[in-house]
Amino acid sequence: MTSIEDLETPVVTIDLAVMEANIRKMQDYCDRHDIRFRPHIKTHKIPEIAELQRAAGARGITCQKLGEAEVFAEAGFEDIFISYNLIGTAKLKRLMELSRKARISVAADSAAVVGGIAEAAQAAGLEIPVMVECDTGAGRTGVQSPRQALELALLIDRTTGVSFQGLMTFPTSMEGTPPFLAEALDLLSGAGLTAHIVSGGGTPQSWRVHEIPQINEHRAGTYVYNDSNTVAAGTATLEECAMRVRMTVVSRPTEDRAILDGGSKTLSAERLLWKDPQYGTILEYPEAVIYHYSEEHANVDLAACGRKPAVGEPVTVIPNHCCVVSNLHDQVIGVRDGQVEVVWNVKARGLVR
Repeated sequence: MTSIEDLETPVVTIDLAVMEANIRKMQDYCDRHDIRFRPHIKTHKIPEIAELQRAAGARGITCQKLGEAEVFAEAGFEDIFISYNLIGTAKLKRLMELSRKARISVAADSAAVVGGIAEAAQAAGLEIPVMVECDTGAGRTGVQSPRQALELALLIDRTTGVSFQGLMTFPTSMEGTPPFLAEALDLLSGAGLTAHIVSGGGTPQSWRVHEIPQINEHRAGTYVYNDSNTVAAGTATLEECAMRVRMTVVSRPTEDRAILDGGSKTLSAERLLWKDPQYGTILEYPEAVIYHYSEEHANVDLAACGRKPAVGEPVTVIPNHCCVVSNLHDQVIGVRDGQVEVVWNVKARGLVR
């Protein structure tokens, strides 16, 4: 058996015990509060991990792009929600082909999106379940008011080729989501429509979803690994971070500066969202600050460290955003008790179309 010490760096490792505990914790929470859990696979992009989530009790999966959904349908996943507006002839053709292999539901926030899906579905002799996406505070995609949610739901209900499934939002906002959903559901009920699924999303909000009575489904992805952003947000602890990027100190140009053997091509260039900017957390040197990245170098400020690493010393970095790291690497290494147990190919890596 290969030891983690024998791995060439930089390398992405997954602490299997931590990941398994994260999967159990989220599923137990949702089960306890009678909330369907539909994990988002964009974090890991690995069918084998999604199978662990399904075995724990997940009800289907969420994909962000068609390419991801195609990989997971091929791997045997039969209930897939694509939480993204699908536009264009080529994508709609792929959606129809995919819908012959698995139950695919999609999101839409405009008549244009609904019309395109409906036209393609009519030509293919299919009916596609559609969730109305609602902007409940993120300022991204989604209808802008409960009245618009009703209008789009009514359009879906009367259009051949699509069926109204329910409402979805991302991220769930503890302030904006409850009043938006409550009003939208009242309007739908008054119009004789039922939202069978009301789906919220996001890891930072996960442990408060039960406080929003309208939500009966939750989508989260980052929780499976966690990262420095979820720690900074107070959603997880460093001990609950399963993705750990093993790197090596390749230079000590000055007393207070170290250089690691990976930069933006290894860890991405995302800074912490929730606190003072820095590019990841070094477990062995918590006072160190990764303050700059280039493509293949990470610059580390050691000024606050009482003990400082030597050239050749391996370190463990918790990345800021684990989802992006997954998309940068062909493989991740599953480790238990310091020993390599499994090597997973990141099968949906790079599938952004």
